[in-house]
Formats: sequence, C-alpha cells, structure tokens
Amino acid sequence: MRANYTMFNNKDYVVRDGEVVLVDAFSGRIQEGRRFSDGLHQALEAKEQVQIQEDNRAMASITYQNLFRRYKKLSGMTGTAKTEAEEFREIYNMEIVEIPTNRPVQRIDEPDLLYPNLRSKFIAVVALVKELHEKGQPILIGTVAVETSELLSQLLDREGIPHNVLNAKNHAKEAEIVANAGQRGAVTIATNMAGRGTDIKLGPGVSDLGGLAVIGTERHESRRIDNQLRGRAGRQGDKGYSQFFLSLEDDLMIRFGGERIKTLMERMNLAEEDAVIKNRLITRSVESAQKRVEGNNYDSRKNVLQYDDVMSQQRNTFYANRNQVIDEEESLRNVILPMVERTINRVVERHALGKEDEWDLQSIVDFAGAVIVPDDSIDVSDLQGKSQDDIKAYLYNRAKEVYDQKRDALVDDEQLLQFTRVVILRVVDAQWTDHMDAMNQLRDAIQLRGYGQLNPLIEYQNEGFRMFEEMIAGIEYDATRLFMKSEIRQNLRA
Repeated sequence: MRANYTMFNNKDYVVRDGEVVLVDAFSGRIQEGRRFSDGLHQALEAKEQVQIQEDNRAMASITYQNLFRRYKKLSGMTGTAKTEAEEFREIYNMEIVEIPTNRPVQRIDEPDLLYPNLRSKFIAVVALVKELHEKGQPILIGTVAVETSELLSQLLDREGIPHNVLNAKNHAKEAEIVANAGQRGAVTIATNMAGRGTDIKLGPGVSDLGGLAVIGTERHESRRIDNQLRGRAGRQGDKGYSQFFLSLEDDLMIRFGGERIKTLMERMNLAEEDAVIKNRLITRSVESAQKRVEGNNYDSRKNVLQYDDVMSQQRNTFYANRNQVIDEEESLRNVILPMVERTINRVVERHALGKEDEWDLQSIVDFAGAVIVPDDSIDVSDLQGKSQDDIKAYLYNRAKEVYDQKRDALVDDEQLLQFTRVVILRVVDAQWTDHMDAMNQLRDAIQLRGYGQLNPLIEYQNEGFRMFEEMIAGIEYDATRLFMKSEIRQNLRA
C-alpha cells in the first residue's frame, strides 16, 4: 500500500541503473547505500519492475539526536537555525545566537504569488524566466521534486530558453552547473540540492542587472528550506531578487488553508486561470501553515527520541560489555565462566522448583548434555540426592573441567583469548540484531495499547526491559553452548 500509493518515482526515489535509489526530501540528494526496511524497498522494486534484492538487517542504529548528545561539546553555525530555536533548546540545551550579516542585505524579496492551479502557476513562472533571461539576468529556479524540475525543463525547451537541470539524476555535474549558475544569461533548474551550502558567484556585469534571481516554484513544508533557497541570492551584500510562486493545488496549500483561500479568490472573482493574488497576507498564511507542519514534525522527532532513549540505555550497556570483550588483552575467563554459571543457575532454578520429588532432573541432564558436557558423560543418577545449590556447583565444576580441556587443546593463552572472543562476539552480534528487529516491531505495535488507556511509552519501556533481559539470557546460553561444545582441532603440517 505504501509503495503503491504514498511513494512516487522522481520524488521519493529514482530508478538508476536498474536500482531503486532513495532521494532525501530535504536536500534533494541521492542517499547512497540506504534502503527501506520491513519489505518496503522490495515492494518499490517490484512496483518499478527491477531486480528485487534481499532485505537489509540493521546491526546498529541510533537517532541523530542521541548521536550528537554523545559529544561532550556541541556547537554549530548555519544561516537558518533561528526557526528551529525551540528544538535546539529542548533537545540539546543549546541557545541560538543571531549574528548580523557582514554587509547589508540588498536582495529584494517579493511577496508570494498565488494562482488557482498548477498550470497557470507554471505558465507564470516561464513568463518571468523569459522576461529576466532576455535582459541577461542569471536565474535559479528551485523545485521540490525531480519530477517538477523535469516538467519545467520541458516548458523552457518549448520557449527555446537554454538551461541546466540539477537534480538527483545528474548530481555528477553539480560542481560545473553551480560554478556557471551566476554567469550572465544562465538559467538553472534545481531541486533542494542547490539550496544548501552552494555559493553561486556572480559573473561580470551581473550585479548591474539586479544580481541572481531566485524563483521558487513551491513552498516547502519547512521554512528553513525556503530560506536556504532564497539565500542563494544577495550573498555578501550583492544585489539579488527572490519570488515564490504558489498554487491552490500545491501539497502545502491542500493540507493547510487551501479551501479558505480558494473561497476568498472566488468571492473576489479571481477564479479564472490567469488570476493571481500578490499580497503579504498570502505569505503570512503560508508561513503559518509551515509553522504548523514544522510543529508536527518536531513532535514526531521528539516522540522518536523518547523511544530511542529507551534503546539508548540498552545500547550503552550492551556496547560497554561488548567493548570489554574486544579490549581484553590477557584472558576472557572472567567473562565466559560467569556466563556459564548464570546459564546453569537459570536452568536449575527453572527445573528444580517445589518439593524435591517434583524436580525435573531429566531436563537438567538434557541441558547439560546438549550445552556443557559430552552427551553420554552425565546421567540423572549424578544429580539425585543433591540440593539445588549442590546441582549448580556440580554442573559448574564440570563446566570448568571442559574449559580447562579447551585451554589445554590450544597452543597458548593468546589462542584461547582469540577463540573465546570470536565465540562471544559472534553470539552477541547475532542476538543484538534480532533484539533490534524485535524492538522495532514492538515500537510499531505498542501504539495500539493507547486504545486500552495505557501509556504506550511506559509500556514500551517495560516490555523493552523484559526483552533486553531475555536477550542477555539468550547471549549467555548461546555463548555457553558454542564455547563448551566446540571441537578444537589444530592444523598440523608435516
């Protein structure tokens, strides 16, 4: 359903060399090496009729927020942070300091133009481009999606206006296109790629023509993206010009306030295709809608962070123990044997409950034969008459004997260290990957508990703690079995 009806080619992804490649909605750039999980990417591949690849499994994950919060010191510099001041304060405990521009801004920012439909909007965009191009002023046209950039390219071709297109499909030419975008007569159509961090140098005589003209064909749901695009013009005190074109059929207008403005246009007899409203009220209304979207997005990111904070505690514990195994230089005896002992204790306590004649000694023997000692080396009679603690001690002593046999079978302590490390790391990585999958599925399903008047976050914390304890028990059981039952053979050369 998601692949067929909510995700679109040349907007959310592109098909390149027989592969479905994701496009970042904010930067407009190709996301190399990234794939959707839970079968979504395979559904997109089936939709586009390209070769279906295997699903990826994440071995580690962390949100950007928790990654950044791991640093002792945080700082940054950007021209568009002011609109996100609350989020910086809430998440990172950082205040935004606004620094005045080096030189006064000479860019002219015109009020937004609103049209009844997409067709009339693009006709107006092409008309303005043609007018500015005739006098030689360089133009940067910003689009939200690859599809829109290609549509505009076709419209300009019909008018005989030479231009360059910069989007996720031809990002290899980015440096060359940006370098020439400020030259006299240059027309560049770009997705959000050209709105971030690109410094477009003006060619000779361009400043006298009014500098670079930035034309936005649609408002993005984030004000930061619009400000970044607008900021390509009028840099370092240069002259510049910016104009955004909107229509009632734009995604943002459909979601917020489009009907109200449409009714207003009808009352003013502006329903014709060539009708246009140019008023600061429209700009303010759009910015108000953007603030609501940004608020929703912030709430969504904050919600994700709250859930990731649960994983963060588990992640810190897990990697601290994993790093101990990796960094050990002498012996892991004090790591593997406690794992064995705790595994024995769990099994004995599970099967030796209640009165002694109700104990399931056979299950304990089956466990010992399958996990710790050779199958035929232990019998129920070896456990009869012993207390629970005696059974634990007996099995643990047998396990230590097996450990000593492993040590004697290896050449030196260094080999034993490497063997033990490989066993533990193989188990912990496999278990952690399974645990992450289980936690992701839990997070998706836990929201349903809200219908039962339960707090999903609290439920996620409780369930997550239980699942983490089960993972630890699983790691210790598998590490015990793999270490104790491994056969060590030396490769001897004649």
